[in-house]
Amino acid sequence: MLPGSHTQYRPRRSRVASALGFVARAIGLLMGLFVLGVLLFVAGFGWFLWIVPNEEAPIGRAADGIVVLTGGASRTADGMELLAAGKGKRLLISGAHRTTNQAELVRLLPEHEKIITCCVDVDRAALNTVGNATGTRQWVKERGFNSLIVVTSNYHMPRAMAELANQLPDVDLIPFPVISAKSAGWTQAASARLLVSEYVKYIVAVLRIELNQPAA
Repeated sequence: MLPGSHTQYRPRRSRVASALGFVARAIGLLMGLFVLGVLLFVAGFGWFLWIVPNEEAPIGRAADGIVVLTGGASRTADGMELLAAGKGKRLLISGAHRTTNQAELVRLLPEHEKIITCCVDVDRAALNTVGNATGTRQWVKERGFNSLIVVTSNYHMPRAMAELANQLPDVDLIPFPVISAKSAGWTQAASARLLVSEYVKYIVAVLRIELNQPAA
């Protein structure tokens, strides 16, 4: 070994060890953040399951209007029953199929022909929950309503209420959850996937709403 060669080798090895140590700390930090993120996600999902209604609750009081957010088989029928029971003055079917009209509704629900003819509006423009909320806002403002019964599936209710509350902060929103067979047994694989998917959509919606809010 030449004189002084060991003094050149040690700093180089020290730099390599320092770099490896930095990489190891960075990996450890990322793994810690990942584990924390997973724990927060799981805890949040547990909270989401807790707030999702698991049974239909009777409406104790009437509202000015009723909105049905389409997507479930029995949502429209339940909304019609509420309207027939005098729980609202008028009903909006939001996000209806492009072929849906009053004649089609009468064919499907002939027992409600009278109220369909006089008191039901159909909105075909909404393609998602944001569209539901935007269209409902216009309908509510045009009618001068101050309270609204919201009819949608139980698993969809948290996101629907968040979107509607963002669009209608001064309107009293009354949830009427329709219990879906898909979410009744959430421990089944298909139901679990549905609920996890809806939970992710709910998180995205809440974050989007919060980020768009002006500073207080």
